[in-house]
Amino acid sequence: MGWFLAHVVWRTTVVGAERVPRTGPVLLAANHLGVVDGPLVHGVSPRGSHILVKQEMFRGPIGVVLRAAGQIPVDRTNGRPALATALAVLRRGDVVGIFPEGNRGRGDGSGARAGVAWLAVASGAPVVPVAVLGTRRTGESVHRLPGLRRRLLVEFGEPVHPVPEGVTGRAAVTHVHAALQTVLAEHVHAVSARTGVPLPQDDVPPRPGGDGGQAPL
Repeated sequence: MGWFLAHVVWRTTVVGAERVPRTGPVLLAANHLGVVDGPLVHGVSPRGSHILVKQEMFRGPIGVVLRAAGQIPVDRTNGRPALATALAVLRRGDVVGIFPEGNRGRGDGSGARAGVAWLAVASGAPVVPVAVLGTRRTGESVHRLPGLRRRLLVEFGEPVHPVPEGVTGRAAVTHVHAALQTVLAEHVHAVSARTGVPLPQDDVPPRPGGDGGQAPL
């Protein structure tokens, strides 16, 4: 379904898929613009992925599809069970996708939160920054679907191994968190500048309880 949305409903250019390691655990860390970012990243990933998605999406027919696809529900009031599930996925050598900004909005990557850093430290998995562009334009709602056949872009960056040698625990998470914020923001801005696909220029205030695809981990 994600592939169909990416390449039939919309015109998605995928760059750098070969940069995603073909074996072993991998974290895909993507910026977050709009409602379709999750299925888009899942659909164009060169490997099957398990993306952290807010638990409110796991209702009705959509919930059935998400569970069948192995996506991970996140309780916004307590993200620890979702992180534990994601860690188990990484430890068995699979791919986890996460939107570190937590909420949909400007999507420039600068507001990344610490959940992805904790997973990187706990699992030792490389982190691949992912730039998602075009899913929301300036003035559009974070809940709006992109128009039919809109040009979208997903670019996978070079994998990074941000965990420093000899640093453990909270110090390691703090270091990795800062490093990944920089890596993701620089990747997103570089891709936008090179391709001419702009980021939205407006901030979108979250609704009560949040409106993103992932809990504020």
